[in-house]
This record gives sequence, C-alpha cells and structure tokens, in this order.
Amino acid sequence: MFIVTGGAGFIGSNIVAHLCEQGKDVAIIDELGDEAKWKNIAKHVLEDVIHPDQTFEALERHRDRVEAIIHMGAISATTERDADLIARTNFTLSRDLWDWCCENGAPFVYASSAATYGDGDEGFNDDDDAASMAKLRPLNAYGWSKWQFDCWARNQVDKGRATPPRWAGLKFFNVYGPNEMHKGSMRSVAIQVFEQVMETGKMRLFASDHPDYEDGGQLRDFVWVEDCARTAIWCATEMEESGIYNVGSGKARSFKDLAIAVFDAMGRQPELEYFDMPDKLKGQYQYFTQARMSRLVAAGCPVNATPLEEGVRRYVQDFLATKDPYR
Repeated sequence: MFIVTGGAGFIGSNIVAHLCEQGKDVAIIDELGDEAKWKNIAKHVLEDVIHPDQTFEALERHRDRVEAIIHMGAISATTERDADLIARTNFTLSRDLWDWCCENGAPFVYASSAATYGDGDEGFNDDDDAASMAKLRPLNAYGWSKWQFDCWARNQVDKGRATPPRWAGLKFFNVYGPNEMHKGSMRSVAIQVFEQVMETGKMRLFASDHPDYEDGGQLRDFVWVEDCARTAIWCATEMEESGIYNVGSGKARSFKDLAIAVFDAMGRQPELEYFDMPDKLKGQYQYFTQARMSRLVAAGCPVNATPLEEGVRRYVQDFLATKDPYR
C-alpha cells in the first residue's frame, strides 16, 4: 500500500489518481475540512483516509503493508506568516516520517520546492551537495522550511546516518493542472486565465518594470501536474540514485505564452491587457525561473516534459471546460 500525505491536495491527488489507475492500494493522510477538497479524491477507492492527527497511529496499523510514503502534505502558501506552524508541518513532520521510513525500510519521496532558490541569483541548478545548498537564500518562511529539510536530509547522508532505502526530494516549479480549485489565490495562472476569460473575455497581466522583459514577458518554468505525479511515483518505485531533484519542464516560458495557450484551447482570439505591478512587488519580483533537468534525466527518469501548449489544451478541454473538472 502507498501512503500519500496531502493526498487530497493538488499534486497529491494526481499521484493518488495515477496509483489507483495502476491498480495500487492507496491510503491518504490529509485534512479535508469543510470545502470541496474531498472532490479531488471522489473518483478513487482508497484503503484509508487518515486525519493528520492520526498519522503515526495509522502508520503503525498499516506497518506491514506500506510500500512507500509519498509526502506531499505541507503548508504551501508563500504568504503564511506563522513560522512555527510552517516549521512543525514542513520540517518536523517530514523528519519524523523520514525516521519512520528508516526504521521500517520504506522508500520516502517528499515535496521540496523551487522556492528554495530564492531570488534565483544562484541559478536553478539542483546540485544537492551541502556546499551548493548552503548558498541558497529562500525569500519566505515556506521556502526556508523546504530548504531546511533538504539540508537536513543531505546531512543525514553525509554523516552516515540512517536513510530510507530509496529517497528523493522533488523541487517542483510552477505546477498547473486539475484538482487545484481549492487553493484559492495560490492556484496556477492557467486556471486564473481561464476563469477571467470566461468572465470578461480578456486577461490582465502584470506590466514589466524590468528593461530586459516586455509586458507579460516574465518567464516561468510551467510544469504539467501529471508529469510531477509520474515522476514522484517513479522515484518511489524505480529510482536507484537517491537525492534532491528539480521537477520542471526545463524550459522557461512567458506568462503571455501561457495566456495565449489558454485562449487557443478555448477557441478564442487572445485579448490581453497589462496593468502596473504593485509597488510591494517591484524590486522583489522574480522575472525568470527555469529548472535544470539534466540530473533527473541522468538518474534515468523516463518522464518527458509535456509541452506547455499541450498541457494547457488538456487542462482546459479535458477538465476546466467540462461539467466535472476533477481528476
């Protein structure tokens, strides 16, 4: 049985969907709350649905069946200000799950983040030696918590301490795709474009305050969520070289490109407007991200990045524009 923490969340529920389609037994650990988050898992028969407060009690109950833990549960809002909550959820729980996997011989895959790269001045190269990671300076408590656990994991290896038999930290870049409706303001730009076009017929994007970038020309590494799910499962089941890896498309594309792809998928002519970037973002806004993917490829990962236009077309036509947009 696979345990997926955050299994009703965005990336987690897509991992659950893939595992269930493969005929695997899956249990999730998540807090469903009173919103529509449960709809992300409504199409799949699960072995167990576990509240986070019961995590280790449930792990003991299922000890003999656990094939791997895929840990996607986290405080993921970059705007969260409670650093104690972030540390408990994103670092301490990850450490305790790591230890459980060490004791029980289970592979452990966890969500790191491209937020560990901070402003990108040190590049987006996923070298996971201690010296390279020490140079990174995350910009918020969320990014710091993910960086802190990456460094902790590397430290366990470097000091010859116990590790899971197979482990991976995955630095996800700008993920888009189905089952992100519950994320509010943290949803991908793709769904925000779709909704704004449906409501107004046009899309408003940030103007640029950087001389090297045109309006709407800010660049991001957009990655289709199913590529992320397939990569996480491969890491849990087949990967031979444990470590910390980027998960992106490997190609930076502009917000304008993304918006036009959404218009095309909707069968509409693009209509874009630009507005001034808020003062609080000027001088702090990230204009470029691009994952180096060569290490994951060299490790043997068979997942090929889905081109932006193809991923957006599938997202819009197979999910957002249908009566049932859930995976």
